[in-house]
Amino acid sequence: MTNPLSNIPVLILAGGLGTRLRSVVADKPKALAPIMGKPFLEIQIELLKDQGATHFVLCVGYLSEQISETFGDGSKFGVRIDYSEERDQLRGTAGAIKLAQPFIKDRALVLNGDTYLDFDHNELVARHLAEIKFGAKATCTLARLENASRFGTVILDEHDHYVAGFLEKNINNHGPAWLNAGAYMLERNFVEAIAPDKIVSLEREIFPNLIAKGGKIAATLSSRPFYDIGTPEDYKGFSDLYQRWNHDRHRAA
Repeated sequence: MTNPLSNIPVLILAGGLGTRLRSVVADKPKALAPIMGKPFLEIQIELLKDQGATHFVLCVGYLSEQISETFGDGSKFGVRIDYSEERDQLRGTAGAIKLAQPFIKDRALVLNGDTYLDFDHNELVARHLAEIKFGAKATCTLARLENASRFGTVILDEHDHYVAGFLEKNINNHGPAWLNAGAYMLERNFVEAIAPDKIVSLEREIFPNLIAKGGKIAATLSSRPFYDIGTPEDYKGFSDLYQRWNHDRHRAA
């Protein structure tokens, strides 16, 4: 049986400026932040490759030449890598996805380039393929956090099947909540509807507008750990965690 991810391009949004991380990673794009001597983006690619992905499209912008020099065509990592480059200006998450539209035949898996979700993304693919029969144009993976004060959160419908709305970060919200884990399945016709040559956000504009018009965004709920490397504290936290993972794997071997 063919693995679903083997036929779906994986777009990784790796074009951001990474300004919050400059104090510790000043000379590299955020996607190349070293974790035990390995670029963070390589750790993401390894996870998806192990789950069956074979084709990656790196959506690059800031210091893009460093990323292309590091990963090339992907052959040394056992995958195919193409590049979609924001040359003139950074266009936001949706704008970057729109620019990569030529690589999308039917649908694509899209990941943020600064997050890591210890989750089998084939579950997201399966959920999406089931929901497009009922009109869903997109499916989001949501992660559960016990303290949601540092992130924007997501409202679900009464059955926890669909996204009903998005809330901005609230530092006073110390309780548990679902947050957008930065992993999506998007239909090509969803991407086609994004206006070209615009600076536009998937999370702040495109998704809320779709919901306001009655469109469906399905939700895949994950209880697996979610990590972000966007700040020096989070970067150090993931680095320490990854080092423990490797130590435990070596002990088990």
